[in-house]
Amino acid sequence: MKKNLEQPTSSDGDLFQKALEGVIPIAPSDRVAPSPPARRVPAAKIARPSPVITDNLSDHNSSDVAPTSFVRTGLNSMTLRKLRRGQWPVQDTIDLHGSTSEEARRFLLEFLHHARDNGLRCVNVIHGKGWRAEGGEGILKIRVRHWLTQHPQVLAFCEAPANAGGGGAVWVLLKSAGKAD
Repeated sequence: MKKNLEQPTSSDGDLFQKALEGVIPIAPSDRVAPSPPARRVPAAKIARPSPVITDNLSDHNSSDVAPTSFVRTGLNSMTLRKLRRGQWPVQDTIDLHGSTSEEARRFLLEFLHHARDNGLRCVNVIHGKGWRAEGGEGILKIRVRHWLTQHPQVLAFCEAPANAGGGGAVWVLLKSAGKAD
């Protein structure tokens, strides 16, 4: 069969518009637009801040089990629920894999100091799941979560969802820039 060259063909756009005639659009929802993905900063690449950062974190009284969540006294449980649901988008990430305990502690303090100075509210701390011969949780996982409970800027943390590190990471909610220590 021969195509008639004299008749103009409809463009895809015209056909699409014809197909949509009479369609009523759905009303916009209250959904928050997704934020751009957080940049991953390797722990070794964090710029050294010029002021001295006081290290007031202790390993004393840390158990052999890492807490899965934490909420500062005085905050309600809705804060933790909102954090788990991603109401605060993750604004920065630090990866502590391969660090010794002392390096991880220093990197974490510098990272939290950097986050406070830049007005960040929610960060992702990747510490890894760890592996111990006796079958317990990793040392870095336990210590990082213990240190976070002691840091004055940390309001809450929860285990990250599976697509953001799962049991090997925590989402941390920090005080807003306007709140004092």
